[in-house]
Amino acid sequence: MARRRLLPVLAAAALAGPSPMGAAADEGIEEVYLAPEAFLAEAFPGAEPKAAKFWITGAHRGAIEEILGHGLAALRVGYWRAGRRTAWILEEIGKVKPITTGLVVDDGAIARIRVLVYRESRGWEVRHDFFTEQFAGARLGDGLRLDRRIDGISGATLSVRALTNLARLALYLHRAVIDDS
Repeated sequence: MARRRLLPVLAAAALAGPSPMGAAADEGIEEVYLAPEAFLAEAFPGAEPKAAKFWITGAHRGAIEEILGHGLAALRVGYWRAGRRTAWILEEIGKVKPITTGLVVDDGAIARIRVLVYRESRGWEVRHDFFTEQFAGARLGDGLRLDRRIDGISGATLSVRALTNLARLALYLHRAVIDDS
């Protein structure tokens, strides 16, 4: 079904001239790179744990606002856990549209980040392994910052910032979940 919607768009792009992603980049068309079920199968090979909810209380709300630079509209966030490994599917606005991202945290460090759905017209390069692999092993350091510098991508500043903030958020939420158990 998604392929049928893209065929006319791609045909129009061929007539319009070159673009890094064809008309999809120009129009900000939703690009689904990985279904949530496939992400969870990668995160927990063999058996997917049951979903759980993290309730955002007043104590956590301030830290989340500090991390994202704005409040979170949700009262709770869904996650999956097996032992000291958690998986989160979170969204953050890049420039104007949300980027849906899957994040795996293992024993307090980022194990994997995958862009699941990208909706922005620019900055789509953040979905590639050359970018996301820099997060592997990152931990939450002082001031709710990552313990390492993440190199940006020219022209993708807002998407880079969104993924960096989501990594910080997943690490914070992981810490809260593990500490509460």
